[in-house]
Amino acid sequence: MKTSSQTEFTPRGATGRHIATRTAAVLLVACILTIAVVNRPSAQAQNASPQPIARLDAMMAGAGVATTNHQEGPSIFVTEIPAGYRDWRLISVAHEAGNLNSFGAILGNDVAIKAYREGKLPYPDGTIIAALHWGFVPSEENNKIFGRSQSFVPGPPKNIQFMVKDSKKFAATGGWGFGHFNDGKPADDTFMQSCFPCHEQIKERDLVFTRYAP
Repeated sequence: MKTSSQTEFTPRGATGRHIATRTAAVLLVACILTIAVVNRPSAQAQNASPQPIARLDAMMAGAGVATTNHQEGPSIFVTEIPAGYRDWRLISVAHEAGNLNSFGAILGNDVAIKAYREGKLPYPDGTIIAALHWGFVPSEENNKIFGRSQSFVPGPPKNIQFMVKDSKKFAATGGWGFGHFNDGKPADDTFMQSCFPCHEQIKERDLVFTRYAP
């Protein structure tokens, strides 16, 4: 049978071990809390990581290059209307019948005009060809003067199309970037998929249908 003194007695070695155990536990909890605090900014940084990518996409869009998602590369199509195109010189005109029913004016920048006049093929990098299309409508005002229905004029704008020559950037589509705009907005990639296969059929003229009208 134990005495009261025996019941309350704790050996010195046991007390040291108990204190050491408690100290270790406190240190462990402190480490866990420290790790949690350190990891929180890291997680926030990971969540914020798409922001630079978004900024990169915006920069690419501003440069005339479209992106569909971060895994895919830049689009092979022209998504920005070239500046000053309305002041370019005339290459030719066209009238499309059938479902298109449009007038077209084909313009070229200085590089394009020089290549056309010199008969240079393939077209050099920097060549840009624009095709402006309007609806094809009769002019009642003119026909009253002529006394018969013979005058037709451009109606509402339909679209603007571009071919931009950059043999490196658009190597996958014969060195040409194709653009199609309705009301100033570029057509999506799905719509544009038919451009290159169509122009590829005229390889002997470097994919360009329009001939120069002197």
